[in-house]
Amino acid sequence: MSPTDEFHDPNASRPDGTRTSVWTGTSPATDYDPLSDGDHVDVAVVGGGIVGLTAAAELVAAGRSVALVERDRIVSGATGNTTAKVTSQHGVIYRHLMELAGATVARAYAEANEAAIDYVESTADDLDVDCGFRRLPAYVYTHDPDERRRYRAEADAARHLGIPARAVDSIPLPDQPAAAVRFDDQAEFHPRKYLLALAESVVEDGGRIYEETRAVDVEDGSDGPCRVDTDRGELAADAVVLATHFPMVDPAFYFARLHPKKSYVVAVDAADPPDEGVFYRAGEPYLSVRTCETDEHGTLTLVGGQNHKTGQGGSVAERFDRVEASAHEHFDVSAVPYRWSTQDFVSVDRRPYVGELERREDLYVATGFGGWGMTNGTAAGRLIADLVRGRSNDWAQSFDPARVPDGEGTGTLLRENLNVGRQYVEDWARKPFSSPGNQTLRNLSPGEGTVVRRGTDLIGVSRGEDGDLQAVSAVCPHMGCVVSWNDGEGTWDCPCHGSRFEADGHVIDGPAVDDLPTKDD
Repeated sequence: MSPTDEFHDPNASRPDGTRTSVWTGTSPATDYDPLSDGDHVDVAVVGGGIVGLTAAAELVAAGRSVALVERDRIVSGATGNTTAKVTSQHGVIYRHLMELAGATVARAYAEANEAAIDYVESTADDLDVDCGFRRLPAYVYTHDPDERRRYRAEADAARHLGIPARAVDSIPLPDQPAAAVRFDDQAEFHPRKYLLALAESVVEDGGRIYEETRAVDVEDGSDGPCRVDTDRGELAADAVVLATHFPMVDPAFYFARLHPKKSYVVAVDAADPPDEGVFYRAGEPYLSVRTCETDEHGTLTLVGGQNHKTGQGGSVAERFDRVEASAHEHFDVSAVPYRWSTQDFVSVDRRPYVGELERREDLYVATGFGGWGMTNGTAAGRLIADLVRGRSNDWAQSFDPARVPDGEGTGTLLRENLNVGRQYVEDWARKPFSSPGNQTLRNLSPGEGTVVRRGTDLIGVSRGEDGDLQAVSAVCPHMGCVVSWNDGEGTWDCPCHGSRFEADGHVIDGPAVDDLPTKDD
């Protein structure tokens, strides 16, 4: 079971609403053994999501010995909590890329993502796995009539780059647009069924997968083989792929070049499922819609939205309620079998960072997919496999992790880091002097948490469903920011760089790699 399956369920009193993704709820659990007594391979892959498994499969097929280590269970993190649109339609991006990065970079980005759709389809066919892969159009749309010219320009740019796109006046959704762009021949699928089959093929071809094995440090190959230090022993390799959502080592200062974004999804049983496309309403608040087939509930409609910076933006429980209200607003909903959240890291220029990690030999990184990881992640896994093997790849220029941000990216970089600095100062100035007293702690209800001051220490205290209090350090081990209580999932979330921890302090998501130390309550 992944940590996300064990979060506090704020809707536990409701008759429906399992706090897990529909993908986890409709696929088998995995039970690969942990690493034992170390290992030595050609390539070590850290992270068992779509990037890591795609890279591992490509490298094993090329004859390399590969070991993949995953902190929890494979396909249980960001990949297991996606909406799983397999599309090159990533909001309104192609005109932006052409204007700010140039046609060559924009075309490489478009070709990488279009090729990823074909790759997933052909791989699913080769594996003979029923993962619900289905070709259908993808729509991006807006309610703002002032955006019409921009959307027409987006359709022209995408078509110029080889994507089958066109501007349209209507969409097959009960939320009619002021402007829209339709991308033909896109897709959707069940990511866990696809990737669990891919993982089996990796093992059948001689690769090794180690679950419940936490990587805690990595040494590059500047002085002999690379080394991955884990809590289960050392893994030596000629090259290491860091496919951990956020890289666990950060000499390139990705913490300053990425910002975390959380969003929320409900899978609803609706009388009128919109099964003629996948849909994305850009702007604030954004809306994401697609359908999926399940054995137990038939066709479910996935409705997502309410994104905000992790650890900021108020009550998470209320955001879940708003997404569910949006589902009821657009569809005739009879039940909500699944609710879950996801977290993404967004780069300052909206392109992922994929390639050799700066200032580190034989270490490769993939991060910053911005919510479009099914195609970008597939492309990243294939790109890294080529780089490890010393092969050229035309997509590398678009994903270059050493690139300098453009003017707009520089503005985003400054804005996000000013936000981090302000958050750090305000939390340390406010929370130690506004903390509740012991009487307030006694009044904490199950599922509630708060930060208190004990001398010079900041302590995060929460009450579990069993009524017992848990106390952990409220200082994020990444860079010392003060964590906030997530009232919708029962976690501690860092408002600076997006690290997340269970109520007992166990790290769920990076950039932190260490747990929050426990404290006497």
